[in-house]
Amino acid sequence: MGLTIAEVAERTGLSAHTLRYYERDGLMLHDVDRSPSGRREYSDQDVTGILMVARLRATGMPVREVRRYAELVRAGNGNERERLALLEAHRERVLAQLAEVTENLNAVETKIELYRSLLGDG
Repeated sequence: MGLTIAEVAERTGLSAHTLRYYERDGLMLHDVDRSPSGRREYSDQDVTGILMVARLRATGMPVREVRRYAELVRAGNGNERERLALLEAHRERVLAQLAEVTENLNAVETKIELYRSLLGDG
C-alpha cells in the first residue's frame, strides 16, 4: 500500500492542495497510482519526484518548463539530452540570481559595518 496524500504532504512540506495541483497541471514526474476506491497511493519514487519539482519551482523555474521537464521524464528514456538542456539553462539562471543576491547582500553588509563603526559597535 502506498502513501496517502496526507503522508506525502507531511514528508514534503507541501499542502494536499499543492500536490493535487501538481498532478492536475502535469507537473508530476510519474503517474500516481490509485487504490481500487480511487484514493491516491504515492510511492517513494513519487515523493522524490515531488521534491524535485518543488525545488525547481522554489528556484524559479517557470511552470511551463517544469511541465516540459515532467513530460520528458514521463516519456521515459531517449530524451535525456533535452532534460539536461532544460536543467542546465535553469542552473545558469539560478547562478545569475545567486550572484545578484550575493552582490546585494554585500551592499547590506557594507552598510551594517558603516553603521556599527559610526556607533562604535564595530
